[in-house]
Amino acid sequence: MFTSLFKWLGLFQKKNDQSKNDLTEQITQPVESFKNRNIYKKLTSEIINNSNDDQLLQIVFDNLSGKLSDDYTEEYEAVLTFSKAQQAIYIIWCLEAEVNNGGFNQYYFNSSGQFASLTPDALQLVGAHKFSALTAMANNIYETEYSNITKYQDGTLEGFSKSYNDNPLNEFDNEFYELYKVENLQQLQIDFIRRNLFNFIEE
Repeated sequence: MFTSLFKWLGLFQKKNDQSKNDLTEQITQPVESFKNRNIYKKLTSEIINNSNDDQLLQIVFDNLSGKLSDDYTEEYEAVLTFSKAQQAIYIIWCLEAEVNNGGFNQYYFNSSGQFASLTPDALQLVGAHKFSALTAMANNIYETEYSNITKYQDGTLEGFSKSYNDNPLNEFDNEFYELYKVENLQQLQIDFIRRNLFNFIEE
């Protein structure tokens, strides 16, 4: 009996170990795939047309990011040299990355906020009219309430965390997340890229 029990426990442990290994593999494979993805310095119509929708935004953003200096100095000036279509994709990516991670407060706090005044027009360009209107309202609140929003932002993590307290920007975060149910921002950008292919390729 004990022999059978020990064998069962040994088998259970092996199964547990295998499950852990499978889970680890499931997690690490996408990370490795992402790290080893192709980054194109030059985009062609063939590359874009052969890219599926799940890949396209990342491919275009990687290409645009590759046009900037490694330390991102003069990022704003460099982005302004892009076509309006390229600017829109780059600027919207920055907006989503920040707001989905830490809300509008983080967006304005970080360097992405330098594109805030350009963002409503970028969203309009791709057809994201509701996102555009919301971002314009957030911009207005940030400008009018700037001193209150930033009063704790002294360069420390503690000060930044404290700046979320009673922050008027907080109300825009949930509205932003809810808008994804109404406007498919990713698909709007993908369709925009495919319609305006000539703005993204170098042939």
